[in-house]
Amino acid sequence: MTVEHSAGVARLSGGIPEVWGKIPPRNKNFTGREELLRTLRRGITGQVTAVVPHALHGLGGVGKTQMAIEYAWRYRSDYDLVWWVPADQPILVRSSLAALAPRLGLPPATTTGTEEAANAVLDALRRGEPYARWLLIFDNADEPGDITGFVPHGPGHVLITSRNHRWEGVVDTVPVDVFSREESVQFLTKRVRRSITPADADRLAEELGDLPLALEQAGALQAETGMSVSEYLDLLRERTSQLLAQGKPSEYPASMTAAWALSVASLTERMPEAVELLRCCAFFSPEPIPRDVFSRSHPALGPRLSTLIEDPIRLARAIGELGRYALVRIDPTSRTIQVHRLVQALLRDELPEEERARKRTEVHALLVASAPEDPENVTNWDRYQQLVGHIGPSGVRENQDPKVREFALNVVRYLYASGDYSSARIMVNQLLDRWTEDEVQDDTSILSARWRLGIILRALGEYGAAYELNKQALADARHKNVDSEVTVRLINSLGADLRAHGDFRYALDHDTDSLKRHRELFTDGHLETIRAMNSLALDHGLNSRYLEARDLHEEVYLRLQDPKVGGAATTLNAWTGLARAVRLCGDYAEACDLGEDAYAYGVEQLGPDHPWTLRTGKDLSIAWRRIGDYDRSMELAEEVHARHVRLFGLNHPDTLAAAIALTNIQRAVGMLDAALELAEDTARRYPRVYGAEHPFNHGCQGNLAVLRRVCGACKAAREINEKALVGLENKLGRDHHYSLTVASNLASDLAALGEVEAACRLGRGTLRRIRAVLGESHPMTLACAANLSVDLRDAGEIEESGRLFEETMDAYARTLGLEHPDAVVAAERRHLDADFDPPPI
Repeated sequence: MTVEHSAGVARLSGGIPEVWGKIPPRNKNFTGREELLRTLRRGITGQVTAVVPHALHGLGGVGKTQMAIEYAWRYRSDYDLVWWVPADQPILVRSSLAALAPRLGLPPATTTGTEEAANAVLDALRRGEPYARWLLIFDNADEPGDITGFVPHGPGHVLITSRNHRWEGVVDTVPVDVFSREESVQFLTKRVRRSITPADADRLAEELGDLPLALEQAGALQAETGMSVSEYLDLLRERTSQLLAQGKPSEYPASMTAAWALSVASLTERMPEAVELLRCCAFFSPEPIPRDVFSRSHPALGPRLSTLIEDPIRLARAIGELGRYALVRIDPTSRTIQVHRLVQALLRDELPEEERARKRTEVHALLVASAPEDPENVTNWDRYQQLVGHIGPSGVRENQDPKVREFALNVVRYLYASGDYSSARIMVNQLLDRWTEDEVQDDTSILSARWRLGIILRALGEYGAAYELNKQALADARHKNVDSEVTVRLINSLGADLRAHGDFRYALDHDTDSLKRHRELFTDGHLETIRAMNSLALDHGLNSRYLEARDLHEEVYLRLQDPKVGGAATTLNAWTGLARAVRLCGDYAEACDLGEDAYAYGVEQLGPDHPWTLRTGKDLSIAWRRIGDYDRSMELAEEVHARHVRLFGLNHPDTLAAAIALTNIQRAVGMLDAALELAEDTARRYPRVYGAEHPFNHGCQGNLAVLRRVCGACKAAREINEKALVGLENKLGRDHHYSLTVASNLASDLAALGEVEAACRLGRGTLRRIRAVLGESHPMTLACAANLSVDLRDAGEIEESGRLFEETMDAYARTLGLEHPDAVVAAERRHLDADFDPPPI
């Protein structure tokens, strides 16, 4: 690293940091601000720092962002990581942080989802791993509350730019005023060079109030046209007088408005279509606009703009002209153009409302034309990420055109598919709030948005809210006789809500009808029909109809082998469902084979932290436990649980399922204290997510009861199991796998308490029922029979006990093998414990 000196300030020069992300190009005309930079440097090394305007200058254009850019470039050698975060929209903050994940050795948002990736980035920055010398720059953060949750307090530095003085009460601030006169003169002589004298620069700065943005545009105009300062000042005064006479809003300095108007007028004479392009850009967000947005024409575009877009050579020239006149910032690396928000406001302000509406319509058409068709395809996510920041500022939600509304919902689909559930929820709620206000409501778009919101709520674990929303939406769709495709999608979605609500039998009937409707409306090979089939397969499994579930999951999986149908996540979902159904049928070895292949596919295609990969890993750990491979089961269960906690928190349904899988293997290997502690914590959390009467909650209580008995608290175990059995029978009936599992364990509780005859009575009834539900040779049936043989022996029923024991051991030899842990326990005439693992709904 070398140190250069200029104007008394040490300037650091050297290589770009190892991670250098999204920093705008350095302003070659940056001037002055040396004392401010010194103050900023001193302050930022100790705490979060905000660059805010001076109290007398609350407008844009004073150079806050340019200060931040210069700081990043000047002191880059002091950092290993520098990252720029657009902060005027919370959606952009989260996605920008998520984009940093791969640079930190973390799974990208394309595999984990935006929200999880952003959280992982913040955690890594707080820990200083792998980089302790980092700088985050949050540009144009308005309200402190919008980003405080995204500010990592760790070993690195945070810099914030804002127009909002409220930051002064939150963090250390560095007020930024307009240029000093000396800085203004220095800037203009550098910008215009040989054609302006210091005296003329002083005169010009006086008229423009030393506002950096106005000086930049005035200097650019003179550099491009060769206009003399005197001529420029005459025109400026004339324009200013006109503006003041017209009563222009005082929100902007009249001199700034006049300077901007002169630049636009000059460019209009030189290349009018460039000004047309600029006016279009005024209705995008102030964030960078992808250059490719202007690569496709659209019937909704005006003739001048349409002709320009259809001529790539002239389009390139127009963009270049806008850059030379300092009306846009061009970043050739990211292939974006950006217009200062103050310039955008001035451009919009000069247009009558009818013209503004036309420009907004043009912007919407460009956004629609540039969006890929499939927002759930990972290869399209980068483009959608570039577009998402322009949805709100451009007023997309105000547009009633069905194509524009479809585009808006596709952005919601992208946010959901990428895992940014919070942003997806915010955006779809904003769409619904606006759309339901329209005098002429588009019921199809509104119901589609409500359907999307229901899916998002389920992904967030808010099952009750999703259920109520979808139930009402479906009732409205049927009442209004809206588009049948929307109706059948809502029908299928409501089936998931019924499962989440614990109404397994009702969900089975509901989804049987749903699949029939899908087949009538779509083809059998249509993705929507396949999803309806998958829903019905889940219903069969939740109703202990495992053979039917296996057959239907297999059909779903085979249909998805067509590369034109579904994607990697959809395929993995089906693959995991098939492996799970095979395991529940008792075919543990085959389930392991399927699960190992599926997990390898998920890690390779989606990454180890993708939600579906994690679900597959959890199921594989269960299959390994069932087959008796405890070492691999424990290793994977611990890993999957840790990833769930890190990515989703402790209360997410998938985290709770992973916790149950971990407690079960911990119990199997004798880690009783750890298993009991985690099982108690999980049992406390389950009712908050599913409700106290959900079958999963009772199943979780059954697992806790097993641990209580194994740890010696047999009476407590009995009380828990009796209550769980009542709850399961009320919800599912006695002839259900979950109910029979708890009943089998309750018989073991009774035996442990010395109530052998009661244990035999319960064991006989449970064995009879479980044979009818699962079959004679299912591992759960064999465990129940083995336990009953022990209880019969202790009750003095020696002949019956011996016959049942021999039959059971013969069945073990034919199925799992006598070396399997269950067979070993049965051979030793000890009780086997049955446990519960909740499947996804």
